[in-house]
Amino acid sequence: MPRRRTSLKRKRADKKRRLRNLRVKTSLKKAMKKFQALLSAKNINEAKTYLAKVFSQLDKAAKKKIIHPNTANRKKSRLARRLSKTT
Repeated sequence: MPRRRTSLKRKRADKKRRLRNLRVKTSLKKAMKKFQALLSAKNINEAKTYLAKVFSQLDKAAKKKIIHPNTANRKKSRLARRLSKTT
C-alpha cells in the first residue's frame, strides 16, 4: 500500500485513466461488432455509412494513445477490405 501522498494520487489517477481507456475500447469493440453484423445481414448501404463512424472512433482512440496508431490503421484496412469483398 502506498504511503506518500503523490503515490496515492498517482494510484487514483491511474484508476481513472484505466476506466476511461476501458470505456473507449469497449465502445470500439461494440462498433466493430455492429459493423460485422451489418455485413453479415447484407445491409451494405448501412454498413458503408457506419464504417465512417467506426473509422472516426478508431482515429480518436489512436489520437488519445489508447490504441497504437498502426493498430488503428490495420483495423481500418481490414474492415474496408471486408466491405469491398461483400460488394
